[in-house]
Amino acid sequence: MKQSLAGISWKAFSGMEVKDKAAYLAEDGVFHVLLAQQFDRARLENLGMLATCVRRIAKKEEGMTFLRSLLANRRAMLYFSQPSSRTFLSFCAACQILGLQIGEVRDTSTSSEFKGESQEDSVRTFSSYFDLIVMRSQIGGLAERMAWQLSNTERPVPIINAGSGKDQHPTQALLDVYTLQRSFERQGGVDGKTILFVGDLARGRTVRSLAWLLTNYRDMQLLFVAPPELQIGGDILALLDRAKVRYELSGDFESAIPRADAIYMTRIQDEWDTAGESQKIDTSKFWFMSRHLALLKPHAVILHPFPRRQEIAVDVDDDPRAVYWRQMRNGMWIRAALIAAIFRKDADILSLAERFV
Repeated sequence: MKQSLAGISWKAFSGMEVKDKAAYLAEDGVFHVLLAQQFDRARLENLGMLATCVRRIAKKEEGMTFLRSLLANRRAMLYFSQPSSRTFLSFCAACQILGLQIGEVRDTSTSSEFKGESQEDSVRTFSSYFDLIVMRSQIGGLAERMAWQLSNTERPVPIINAGSGKDQHPTQALLDVYTLQRSFERQGGVDGKTILFVGDLARGRTVRSLAWLLTNYRDMQLLFVAPPELQIGGDILALLDRAKVRYELSGDFESAIPRADAIYMTRIQDEWDTAGESQKIDTSKFWFMSRHLALLKPHAVILHPFPRRQEIAVDVDDDPRAVYWRQMRNGMWIRAALIAAIFRKDADILSLAERFV
């Protein structure tokens, strides 16, 4: 496995624009997975195809036996210092599909951080025992820092960013795009679609990462609907401007629903509050209720990165256009595909997939 952070100073790398970091990370294929921006159209399509192959092979006992043999000699550390259930379990299942042995730290009170060890030293310790580190942290940029540090040691272990502060959640964006790819297979693909983002867009790192990935597709239109206090940030709009992607900002949810090919609902991210400011915002006008189904296109889809609160009524779940449960399961498949690509096992999977058509 090649990686391209070795030899560059942290000052030089950390000072780069995101697009330059992404280009740097993408030079030698997939190794560290830190930013949504490191995935171009070709990589998104290839990962989607690989995930579908993994899913198809895993349906049969013979296929699962093969998949579990691919990385049976490798170990993965799941280091989740920020609470998570879906992302953690999704990565856990993805590793098990490929046969990786798993270690985990989910409560820092049970680790040496309780004794005052820095997170940097903790990750360096994990790299002594494991071949892959999947990390989720409230600290923005920590995954980048650790990827750089490990790349400049004698044991350059790949790092997957499973959520970094308010900044990035690249693998969530990958599973979101994969869900859109699957949802629009019979409607001409993702190109030309209108995607409606709703809710806490200012602090939702899943929205930030997905909005960028959608710039890889042609003739897209992104609609951002939220209360003024929770509207999408100017930095994302600047990225969309540079990519020449059309977008609109609005506070009128119901009028936007009929225009959407996909609706991406989000919850209030009040874990980032400092003084309970989210409670002062009325978000009830931005909830998807059963009455809204009549406004939705017949082939449109509803997505949600979860966890859910009131923003999607439970009685919407039975509508075939509500694909968020499938979206969650897709996370397991795309993450398995990503890990396989990191360890250069994608060719083995693709060569076997023809037997499972």
